Amino acid sequence: MREAQWKDYELIDTSDGERLERWGNIILIRPDPQIIWTTEKKNPLWKKAHARYHRSRTGGGKWEVYKKIPDVWQIGYHDIRFNIKPMGFKHTGVFPEQAVNWDFTESVIKNADRQLNILNLFAYTGGATLSCLRAGAKVCHVDASKGMVQWAKENAVAAHLEKSPVRWIVDDCIKFVQREQRRGNKYDGIIMDPPSYGRGPNGEVWKLEEQLFSLVQLCSTILSDKAEFFILNSYTTGLSPSVMEYLLGICLVPKFGGNVSADEIGLKVTDTDMVLPCGSTAIWRR
Repeated sequence: MREAQWKDYELIDTSDGERLERWGNIILIRPDPQIIWTTEKKNPLWKKAHARYHRSRTGGGKWEVYKKIPDVWQIGYHDIRFNIKPMGFKHTGVFPEQAVNWDFTESVIKNADRQLNILNLFAYTGGATLSCLRAGAKVCHVDASKGMVQWAKENAVAAHLEKSPVRWIVDDCIKFVQREQRRGNKYDGIIMDPPSYGRGPNGEVWKLEEQLFSLVQLCSTILSDKAEFFILNSYTTGLSPSVMEYLLGICLVPKFGGNVSADEIGLKVTDTDMVLPCGSTAIWRR
């Protein structure tokens, strides 16, 4: 399992369906359905958290704030800065386990013999976008949420990357790729972090298992002849790393050669020195 290396973020402990986390100097408790164990909460920070997110049985949930926290604060990963804020459905604006993929893309981009053109689909608040820009790539950042794209722009400013070669696109990802195909635009790398379920800006319904194969096939038509990588992330428990590896293998290897690898990604838990699985990633490499 691959795990990220952070300083400003820390997964301190896990128990009884919850994570105890440090975001900079703010301690949060958030639910995680994978944490099916109930262990003794020895760490005193369980009782000193700034806020805790409670899920509602009817859907959604809310934050219970114990100590005053800023509306927005920042954490860093290498030279990248992120604006953090507690939002609905327990999110904070960063998936810290994805840092392993940021490191991978930075390495590929820096070692390429040309400036790479990267497409980041379902791009959220821009962690992957910023890491690619930092490494010297051109990036097209696409997300259906106007608010998320604005947040990504703010993160780019915080990271002093706002003048980098990036296009910010608010659009349904499938429709955008279809248009890029018609335009004949090509990309040297594609990063795809699709939700399990979602809606586009015009109410388009997205269900991962039903549409992923066709989307990967579609994306393969806009990979350049010298494409370097394709990254597929999933947080859907029904999609194992092996399934994702097979999917990229049948969609990309016959046309482009190369090879596919896949693994779980996770976060080291400080108090147990074990790794909490946080999703899966499949990577095609030339």
